[in-house]
Amino acid sequence: ADTTTFSGRARRRRLASDDAGVPVVVHHVEFEPGARTHWHTHSGPQWLLIVSGRVRVQKWGEPAHDVDAGDAVAIQPGEKHWHGAAPGSGGAHYAVNVNAKTDWLEPVDEREAT
Repeated sequence: ADTTTFSGRARRRRLASDDAGVPVVVHHVEFEPGARTHWHTHSGPQWLLIVSGRVRVQKWGEPAHDVDAGDAVAIQPGEKHWHGAAPGSGGAHYAVNVNAKTDWLEPVDEREAT
């Protein structure tokens, strides 16, 4: 994945886009151990649907928490957050963004991620 938006080894594949006039974009994102997004926000809501492994999610001002395959996390519009592999694990999720543009911010401090 792009080093301006991710740290570590991650793969992102777009599965659906808003090109057809439906305001939904879906990505499948795989994180190798230690990989994560940078801090970012979305202009619309986002749902993370965890499909394998463990994924760590942190919202600004809150402690990070780990979620397992089969779990889901809702991100509110404008909420600063990051997501990636939980420590010692890899993981994958579908990211479902509705009517949302992404604003990429600074990398996550290593101390925040572990």
